[in-house]
Amino acid sequence: MTTPARSDPDVLVIGAGVAGLCCAWFLRRAGHTVTVVDRGQVGDPTACSAGNTGFVGTQGSAPLAEPGVPATGVRWLFSPESPFSVKPRLDGALLAWLWHFRRHCTERHARAGFETLLALKQRSLALLRQICAEDALAGTLTERGMILACHTEQGYARARRTIPAATARGVPLRDLDAAELARLEPGVDFAVAGALLNEEGAALRIPAFLVGLGEALRARGVEILTGAEVRDFEVTGRRVRGVRTGRGDLRPTEVVIAAGVWSAACARLLGVGLTLQPAKGYTVTVPAGPGTPTRPVLLSEGKVAVMPLGDRVRVGGTLELSGLDTSVSPRRVDGILHTARRYLPALETDRRLDVWSGLRPCTPDSLPLIGRADGWDNVSVATGHGHIGMGLAPAGGELLAQLVSGAEPALPLQTFALDRFQRGIR
Repeated sequence: MTTPARSDPDVLVIGAGVAGLCCAWFLRRAGHTVTVVDRGQVGDPTACSAGNTGFVGTQGSAPLAEPGVPATGVRWLFSPESPFSVKPRLDGALLAWLWHFRRHCTERHARAGFETLLALKQRSLALLRQICAEDALAGTLTERGMILACHTEQGYARARRTIPAATARGVPLRDLDAAELARLEPGVDFAVAGALLNEEGAALRIPAFLVGLGEALRARGVEILTGAEVRDFEVTGRRVRGVRTGRGDLRPTEVVIAAGVWSAACARLLGVGLTLQPAKGYTVTVPAGPGTPTRPVLLSEGKVAVMPLGDRVRVGGTLELSGLDTSVSPRRVDGILHTARRYLPALETDRRLDVWSGLRPCTPDSLPLIGRADGWDNVSVATGHGHIGMGLAPAGGELLAQLVSGAEPALPLQTFALDRFQRGIR
């Protein structure tokens, strides 16, 4: 499959983050000519995908909307260490999002959301193993398991109670006693009440994975146009006939909007509304010291991720609904590192090699938006993968390609319908 893309490709994918590149991968594999456009570069440090901790695999499948979250909302709002916060402001779209979010904070919705997210993550991990077998992606996927560290006895007890249900669903989660933890991570000082191990926990090296995926796509004839911000659409009836970009006009047969948080603005040009909010997350990269873990660690109660990267460690956390504001809050950064030190006292946090913030496209139920845009015959959307985009995007890209190709979808597309909140689905 080395046929070069044309200026009038079968499919134009808007967005070169992980969602857009995964869509392009599976569309190309289905035999379509594909062009990807983005206003930035592949792996651009300012993009949401670039500063990610890269956690994939079956850990972390619970949706953000869970029972009990509304009750802790006020306390979280004013804490620099809170995993989820909202910047108060008069914004109709935000208020609507929060209303739908509150509706999904029930046992029924949380259970259904977990099942769907787990299915997506299991499928994505299988697909990533295939994708990362490519030469350009060699070494970007590591599968050494993931440690779930619990600082408090209550948190540890709560985590252990999830083991039977998780293993019944195919998640290889097991309890670790102190000796096993010490054998897994010798020399690491864990200040924890206990820990679990998910042997299917995996991680991608970011941004190396994105850059390698871009190279592999180009080798397969996919054209990737950077510095090509979408400015407008040329339409006739229910079809998009042309797309005007900063690199010229394109006339695709199909259009896929997969531009992360910018998908909402792009879709609005076509009169399509998406129930989507940008959620700011942070990562801080610090030097790796003698007591640094060698495998990914999720700090359970604090919802902070610790990703070893050779001589560095990337620490990431928080979801802050603050609009399209990408500024870095020193208070939030200090809060993330303070949380990390509570679990890993030897972690060197005084030298901050890099501080990054990015905007994750979040839906109220934590499930992505994948489907045809209402009112259009040749426009589809793939966005809303939230803070677990690396772990959902491969399966989401496969679903999108199946939709465009008219193939049987691997999962029911109704679950991911763009208008599900307006129609009260789920």
